[in-house]
Amino acid sequence: MACGFMNHHHCHYLFSVQANYCFTSNNCSLNSSVSPSKCLMKYPNGYNNPTRFRTTPKASADENPSTAGKKTKSRVSSDRELNPLSVLHRLREEFKPGGLGMDILSIALPAALALAADPITSLIDTGFVGHLGSAELAAVGVSGAVFNLVSKLFNVPLLNITTSFVAEEQSLAVKQTAKDQKSKIFLPSVSNAIVLALVLGILEAVALSTGSSFLMNTMGIPVDSPMRMPAEQFLTLRAFGAPPIVVALAAQGTFRGFKDTKTPLYAVGAGNLVNAILDPILIFSFGLGIGGAAIATVISEYLTAIILVWKLNDEVLLIAPSIGGKRVVQYLKSGALLTGRTIAVITTTTLATSMAAKGGPTQMAGYQICFEIWLALSLLNDALALAGQTLLASDYSQGNYDLARQVTYKVLQVGLIMGVALAVILFLGFGALSSLFSTDSEVLEIARSGTLFVAGSQPMNAIAFVLDGLYYGVSDFGFAAYSMVLVGFISSAFIVLTAPTFGVAGVWGGLFLFMTLRVLAGFLRLSSRSGPWKLLNPDPEEENS
Repeated sequence: MACGFMNHHHCHYLFSVQANYCFTSNNCSLNSSVSPSKCLMKYPNGYNNPTRFRTTPKASADENPSTAGKKTKSRVSSDRELNPLSVLHRLREEFKPGGLGMDILSIALPAALALAADPITSLIDTGFVGHLGSAELAAVGVSGAVFNLVSKLFNVPLLNITTSFVAEEQSLAVKQTAKDQKSKIFLPSVSNAIVLALVLGILEAVALSTGSSFLMNTMGIPVDSPMRMPAEQFLTLRAFGAPPIVVALAAQGTFRGFKDTKTPLYAVGAGNLVNAILDPILIFSFGLGIGGAAIATVISEYLTAIILVWKLNDEVLLIAPSIGGKRVVQYLKSGALLTGRTIAVITTTTLATSMAAKGGPTQMAGYQICFEIWLALSLLNDALALAGQTLLASDYSQGNYDLARQVTYKVLQVGLIMGVALAVILFLGFGALSSLFSTDSEVLEIARSGTLFVAGSQPMNAIAFVLDGLYYGVSDFGFAAYSMVLVGFISSAFIVLTAPTFGVAGVWGGLFLFMTLRVLAGFLRLSSRSGPWKLLNPDPEEENS
């Protein structure tokens, strides 16, 4: 790739295949030098993706092979410095079809759209329910908060673990697929994830439906409140959607492990479209009120799960001959670690919200505008983290550590660029954006005072989310959990100490510290030679030997 920047220099490449296996013809064999156009890898998602190649300058006869690469690099560097357009040319080369940058974007963009689909649908639901009255609208808000909390604690860890495990197993199962193209591939992680998802979903449904009254008491909703009855009704009906939600997330994790984020996008889009169509019919035409909104949502969730499982059944064996006990234990152990990590995140953000609320409704309203924009932009960062996770898991599991290092650096680079771009956009347009949420001048003044936090924290946010994806890509769940607990504790202590004196500025400072410490911990981990990162950062003496 580097030779694409040279002018008037002849460069010969030695294409060394980084995948363990290639399947095209007899011309493509293990560890043979082949043309990149002749080697395609068959992935379980049914797509033929070009195998990525690492290019190495070949030393000429009169050069020392150990120094040839360095001399070429110095000549290229001087050419770049003399040509200001070389930067643009380099970006074009990185993001052209088949490049690593394009691989990242091809995974991240559909994932970002799929992640944005649910919040958009929630806004549509809110718009319809809002016409029923303020009590019903508040009831949906309370019930949705409880449901989302359960999802974050248990469902999201399953999604992330499934993505990493499937990416690893899919990469190692390529040889078996090549031997018998007609048979479906068997990945134990997929079967385990579906079974665990079904069990977890049923348990969640039973707990939410039978414990709706207890949960409303926990949320501080009194029995005589006008929102109490509709909130319980909505939560009880929504509970029936827990099994398809968890199964759909497990299926999404599988497709993500295959580097396929388009199929989940289509499935989620279809389900949300049906939800938007059914909402007005069930709520108003059938007169079901808030119950109609819950039923429409549940129907859309079952539709999404059915589409995903149906498509997944075309590619993999969903009914395993036997369930691997060792893998189930890995799921449970990793899930416990990520659940603890999620608790640390929720505790820190909830504490920040509660401290902001002590300043009164006006301060809380201004804070909420900033916080919601901050969370919405995290969807983009989350999608980028997903791309890094799947690509790193695939290369790392195959032992392609050079490619794994390239993925690590490239996704961090893209994250930094995206974070800086978001920061600039928010600095310039945050005032106009915040005015969409309120017309109260005092609330807007507080919201605009948070511009520095919301915009300035975007580079840190992007890198922090990318680092999370890299942890998951090498199954470094232990460090991801323990470091988050420590970072959350320090940041929470900072908020408690500064918020009473500095008000909402102390809260924003604490959240910025929260993201900054996550980045520092991540860079310390990546630069270490311990755990899974030892293979990506080998000792120079060991590497030479």
